[in-house]
Amino acid sequence: MASVGISQVRKSFGSTEVIHGVDVEIPDGEFVVLVGPSGCGKSTLLRLIAGLEEISSGEISIGGRVVNHVPPKGRDVAMVFQNYALYPHMTVYDNMAFSLRLRRASRAEMDRAVEKAAAILNLGDLLERYPRQLSGGQRQRVAMGRAIIRDPRVFLFDEPLSNLDARLRVRMRAEIKELHLNLKTTTIYVTHDQIEAMTMADRIVIMNEGLVEQTGAPLDLYDIPANRFVAGFIGSPSMNFLEGTVRDGAVETRTGVILPLPEPRSAGNGRGVVYGIRPEHLALGSEGSGISVEVSVVEPTGSDTVVVGRTTGGDEVQAVFHERHAFAPGQHIRLVPDPGRVHLFEPEGGVRLQG
Repeated sequence: MASVGISQVRKSFGSTEVIHGVDVEIPDGEFVVLVGPSGCGKSTLLRLIAGLEEISSGEISIGGRVVNHVPPKGRDVAMVFQNYALYPHMTVYDNMAFSLRLRRASRAEMDRAVEKAAAILNLGDLLERYPRQLSGGQRQRVAMGRAIIRDPRVFLFDEPLSNLDARLRVRMRAEIKELHLNLKTTTIYVTHDQIEAMTMADRIVIMNEGLVEQTGAPLDLYDIPANRFVAGFIGSPSMNFLEGTVRDGAVETRTGVILPLPEPRSAGNGRGVVYGIRPEHLALGSEGSGISVEVSVVEPTGSDTVVVGRTTGGDEVQAVFHERHAFAPGQHIRLVPDPGRVHLFEPEGGVRLQG
């Protein structure tokens, strides 16, 4: 196992810079998830750590050793890709043992390593099959087994679950997290799915346009987002944002709706703000309270009911109810924010205002 240090790393393709001075410190044994929208630079950063791309400037270290000019095979990392990258003409056993065969390991050594990895990943009955005879989840486990057998200091996962169906993704998330708990190997995992990030990570690094927006524990990012981008990216459905002005201890929206301010108040009277409230922090209110919303769409999920609607000023608002309600499109309801869960952001730049 090893720590990973990323210091002022930049990457350019020609004249286009795609990574803009990223700093991340990953302690030994931590499970870190790089998450962000497509094109934010997370997979490029992972490839820089693996040595599959050369950095333009900055420094990457693994276990305290600077690896800027060390080739991939000398970095002692193992990478699991989105497309599995299995050899179709080889059995599961041969795919998993391939790196040991290159090292000219003995058959007994390969048997021990494959059997150990197969037991961890429940692949013991599949060792004589070929990739075409496996399901998507089984193929991904074989790819993970091949990485385990290398006994690397760092695991790198590049969106490994993107090709799987929803139910299998949930199961594989648990298996990868359990694998990390058992092996305790430093793991860096890339995904665009914030649910994967929240459920798997010890710590999340949120990226946007080649920059790190915020780093922290999953619930810290949910509870105290550094800016509007993080607030809107973490959480599903995403946070509601309403533009308004602070007046007499409350926020008045552009359509005259009065909304409660959190304590302590961090914005003075007359200041323009963006008022943020998560859908799950809105409650059904009585006439004259909260925000008047005309229901557009009702999405029952079984455990929750998601309601999408619009205010009189045309702002879209989403609410999540744990109770079941028989709402219908066109119906008007009142939504009351929980003052203790309100977030305020600067209109320009989107920085969070209250501490």
